[in-house]
Amino acid sequence: MDHTEKVDQDAVLRARATLLGSGRPSVGQQVEAYRVLSAVSPLTYLPKLTEALLSYGYAPEVRDRPDVRLARHAEAAAAARRIEAGEHNRTELLVRALSAYRYELCAVGRRAEGFAVCEEMAAAGRWGFAHGHVSSPVYGHGHGPLTTVLAEDGRHREAAELCGKSVRTARSDSSAEVSFWELLAWAAELEAAGCHDAALDAWADIVRVTRAEVDEGRSSLAILIWQLVHQAGMLDTAGQRVEARAAREDALAFLSELDKTGERKSWSNILTWWVTLYALSGRSAEPVPLPGSPAPPFGFPFLDWSPDVKQAYVDGLPTLEEQAAGLREAARTEPYGHLPEAVALHRRLTIRSAVRRENRGHRILKPLRPLFDEGVALARSLADLAGTEQSLEALGRALTDRSMFLVAAKQYGEAYDDYLEVLNLPG
Repeated sequence: MDHTEKVDQDAVLRARATLLGSGRPSVGQQVEAYRVLSAVSPLTYLPKLTEALLSYGYAPEVRDRPDVRLARHAEAAAAARRIEAGEHNRTELLVRALSAYRYELCAVGRRAEGFAVCEEMAAAGRWGFAHGHVSSPVYGHGHGPLTTVLAEDGRHREAAELCGKSVRTARSDSSAEVSFWELLAWAAELEAAGCHDAALDAWADIVRVTRAEVDEGRSSLAILIWQLVHQAGMLDTAGQRVEARAAREDALAFLSELDKTGERKSWSNILTWWVTLYALSGRSAEPVPLPGSPAPPFGFPFLDWSPDVKQAYVDGLPTLEEQAAGLREAARTEPYGHLPEAVALHRRLTIRSAVRRENRGHRILKPLRPLFDEGVALARSLADLAGTEQSLEALGRALTDRSMFLVAAKQYGEAYDDYLEVLNLPG
């Protein structure tokens, strides 16, 4: 469509000259040029404007300017919405632009608007499928953020329904593969919604798939061990003690293999698997999420959490450290009154510290080992003092936590010793 009669022709000439000049224009210059030219030739230049605005919003000079980032990504979203339906990249570009806009909205505390944008992203994915732009009606980049914010707001049943739809859609396509992260989110949200039998079934699928992948050389023994250990905890909660014991014995057998021969092949950084499952195991000790008072979507990788939720979780670390230190001191003088609470709070602190460290790098042994050692020491003191079933469970949990951490840190012999002690505990 020709819009040149409505546009300043000198501005059009300058824009073309900027783009065709001998030097490469800056991103800001590209944005200015595409703004002008998109009014003349929207089919050609709206996609280019969207891309340039997205880059402009990530520019180093606005890293500490959330207002500017938000404005640039809002404009990118507006430009992407105007891309004509015939553009084959429309869905991908629109969802990317909306995702960036949603992130900035949540980062500045405008969560309700961010939620509306998540719904728009999901609708864009459905539109893209109907128009042949994407291969799935639950386009992951469109539906994933909506599932996350639903979980963060405590709307677990709705989140579980979306996750289940994604899993069933992938399974219906013989060429598609259901990812571990899709199955994990589904199992986590089913459990949070109170659908415990369905969550156990979903988790059994996770373990079954990973066993096959390990046999085929497509997954690691460490990941399978973490999954089996988490499954054992779920089975215990469900009162299925025999099945839980079997899962732990399987995990111990694979730990023995790791100790003797190591992984069957080399793997890159897989800390996200451990950290995500470790954090999920502590969900019951954290505040319950509600609309207007979001909480972490345990069962989703930390990088997928909304920015406001991530920031609040990390910002809570100093307070937890202070509280844990106070309880440890109180437990020295009054162990009966304070040790159980000290053990529980220290575990929350350790989980949160592990989540934060996973986002910083793969060297975890030195910074995190003292926390896990302290957790075992506190739990052992409690078990020695009380000798109750609950105190022995706390010791088993602390030893399990340290064992799985040591697997992540590739200290397989120590990991095996800790987990062997877990299986030999009374009860």
